[in-house]
This record gives sequence, structure tokens and C-alpha cells, in this order.
Amino acid sequence: MGEASMRIGVLHFSHETVTFLKNDTTLEDFIYPGSPAKGDALLKFDPKSYMGGFVKMAREFGCVELVGIESPLWPKTYMGSGWVTQDAYETFVGSMIAEIKADKPFDGIYLCLHGAMAVRGVPRPEAELARRVREAVGPQAFIAATFDLHGNEDDEFLKYADMAFAVKYFPHYDGYLQGERAARTLVRAIRGDYKPAHVTAKIPIISPTVLQWTGASPWMDLVQRALVWEAREPDVYINVFFGFPFADVPDVGMTIQVLTNGNPELAANVCRDMAETTWRQRKALLTSTKIHSIPEGVALAKQAVQSGETPVVLADHSDRSGYATWLLKEIIAQDLSNTLIATVTDAAAIAKLRDQGAKAGDSFDMEVGGLADESAGDPVRIQGTILNAGEGYGQFWVSIEFGRGNVLVLSTYSHDDFITKALEAGASGYILKQTATQDLVEAVRSVHRGTPFFSVAVARRLHNRFPQGLETTGRLPKQGRALTSRDCDDMR
Repeated sequence: MGEASMRIGVLHFSHETVTFLKNDTTLEDFIYPGSPAKGDALLKFDPKSYMGGFVKMAREFGCVELVGIESPLWPKTYMGSGWVTQDAYETFVGSMIAEIKADKPFDGIYLCLHGAMAVRGVPRPEAELARRVREAVGPQAFIAATFDLHGNEDDEFLKYADMAFAVKYFPHYDGYLQGERAARTLVRAIRGDYKPAHVTAKIPIISPTVLQWTGASPWMDLVQRALVWEAREPDVYINVFFGFPFADVPDVGMTIQVLTNGNPELAANVCRDMAETTWRQRKALLTSTKIHSIPEGVALAKQAVQSGETPVVLADHSDRSGYATWLLKEIIAQDLSNTLIATVTDAAAIAKLRDQGAKAGDSFDMEVGGLADESAGDPVRIQGTILNAGEGYGQFWVSIEFGRGNVLVLSTYSHDDFITKALEAGASGYILKQTATQDLVEAVRSVHRGTPFFSVAVARRLHNRFPQGLETTGRLPKQGRALTSRDCDDMR
């Protein structure tokens, strides 16, 4: 094949930061076995999403050498933590920039980002990363990135980078596709076949993520309009950032980005059309989903159970910490029966139970949850019997039966571990908190029919942790302990 004629550096730095949570995302949260990753280990991360699509497509060009720059993967807290500390940000960015400088020249850089990272003291962390990368590689190299559509972005990032490609669907089915697009377009730009010209428009709309399902109008209408433009105009790429509302940052909210091949006038026209269309639809976008109060939701669930319209999902999408007890309190108040509450996070309670040697069959009488922040509510007293208690993967987890056939899963927080424990316990599905309501319902119905169901993000994380695959049932081999933990946190 001969010596590679094109060198592309690959970096990863992602977090979806809830700035209203009190527990900062620290340097230590990003450091665990496998993270940071570099070289082939980084290039093999997330093989079915952005990174996998980028690496696969880039390697189809025989002239490309990919260099995996040491990068942190998602933190152990996943999305259940607040501001990324400046120490964490500067440590990792400083290391990445130093490695780029030591190993240059590079013809291109690929940044695998999320877009909703929030860092103390750094107003726009993705744009600041792009600025420093630009200084390190010089003006001749091209910089491309992939993003989650929940990114909070404005025009700052593309002042330093050349191209950005965001997923179009929520849930995010098309991460692999956007990775492929980024690789193909970056290689074309390096070859001189693509001359990036882009326009960005910020739209003053902030919406909760629970509204943003792209499986139906009106959010799907925006996706479809972007796809039509991309089909009509070769080399046009459109990003519709829905934004991430749980972040007190300067660039929060919706954004349209349009990328063209050397045609800024076309980029401006398309961007104007997309922005005006979005603004005209603002009322529909903000009223697309009926959101009930927690008392209303529990009452409706009770009626549905009585009429045999099951299963029923109760989802508290505002619970970003995992400690919230509002729904648990209302389930008790309305005497809802045969309900799984999974999970309520309470590290202190778990530590106490572990120290006491809690085991199946023990009586349980404790206050749980709450107090993490204002949104978590107050602790709720639960009286019942421990069904399971066990330790694995560095965590202790407990399930308690109480009331009329109800089960509470009590957990600490470490997302990958809980996914694994859920599967070991025989769970047929696992979805994440940000899963859209309609997909949440479909997940429950699917499992109710006996069909395993995993959200795209969970499938990616399982593939990363178990590259040899799972059992054909979608479950891991049982290893003795039989308890899920945070697996149904999304259903609170």
C-alpha cells in the first residue's frame, strides 16, 4: 500500500453536563480502566456510533493514517453529574494538545464530541478545544467534529473548526452515519475536493428533552426538511441542534448549522430557511407532548392498571441526579400496587446497609433518596423486606419489597455497572434516562412481549465492554448475584 500520505489525529472528549447538580464531574471521574484511551484502544471505542463510523470510513481510503491521541472517555458518572471541573478539563486538553504538538504534522483532526459539556471557567468548552487544536496544528490542517443534537452550540466552534456533523434523530440512531460523513468529508477537504463554507443561526428556543422525540411531528418535520435540503443540494450538510436545557451556559438552546462546498450564499439561504421554519413551529415544538404532574400521572397509571391497560410507564424526566423521591412519595400516597421503582439513588443508605451486612429476608425500615439538590425532594421512609442485596463490580445494591407488591431498587451510581448487573439478573432490556417517552413505552411493551430491548446508547456501551458479544438472548451469563440497580432509573 505504501507510506500513508494523509495523517489524521483522533480525539474524544464528551459529557452532557447538568449544571444544576451539585456534584461536579472531576478528573477522577474520567479515569478508570480503559479511560483515558489512545492509539487503537481509542479508535475501537464506540464501534457502532460516531467513532466507529469515522474509523471505518477513513480506513477505506488507503492513504489515511489514523493517530489516536490519548483522550478521556465518558466519565464514570455518565450524565449524572454537574460542572466539569477546570482541573479535569485543563488536564486532559493540555495533554491532548501536547501530544498533537509532539506528533505533528497532521493533515486533519477529528474531534468526537457531545456538545453539551459545561466546564467551570470555560464558557464554550468545545469551541475552546477547537481553538487550541487549531493553534497546535496550524491553519492548513482541517478540523472536523461530530456532535449529539443535544449540544449547546453557537458560531464559536466553527470559527476554529471547519466542519461539524450532528445526529438528526432522537434517540440517536445515526451516530455511525455522521461519523462516516465526517471522515469522508474530512478526507475530501484534505485532498482539496471539499472547501468548507458554513453559516450558523442561533434560535431563541429552549425546550425540555422529553418533548424532542423525532418519531413524529413537529420535531420530525425539522429533520425531514433538513434531509430534503441535503437530497436536493449535493454537498450540503445541516445540523439541527435541539439543545440541552439542563445547563446554565451562554449558548444554550437551538441552533442551525449549514455546511456547503465552497458556496456561502447557498449556506446562508438554507440556514435562513431552516431557522425561519423552526421559529414558525415554535409553539408546536413546545407543546408536542402532554406532560402530566406527578399526582396526575400516578392517578392515570392507577386507572390503567384497574382497566387492564398494562404495562404502564411512569417517567420523571426531571430527575437528573437519580435521588428524586417525588414519584416514590406519590406512589405510596395513592397506594399504587405491583410497581417497580427502579431506581432511587442513595449512596449513604447503601453504605449503611453494606456495613450492616444486609441480606435477603432482612426487614427494612429506612428513609431513602432525596436531598441531593432541590429537585430531589425529601427522603421517603420505606418499610418492607429486602429481596436481594449484593456486591459486584465495586457496588452494593439492594431491592426492597414494600406495600402491595411494590419493589424499590436502591442504588449508588455507576452506570455501566448497573447495566451489567441488570443483565446478569436476567433483565430483558435497558434504556437510559434521556430516552424519548414513545421509545420508553415501546421498550416496556417489547419486553412485555418477551423481546429484548436496548437503547442505542446502551447497546454501544455493552459492545464496548463486552466486544465478544452477549448471549443470543441479549443477556449476560449469570454470575450468582440476582439484582438490577439503576436499570429502570429512566422509568421514574
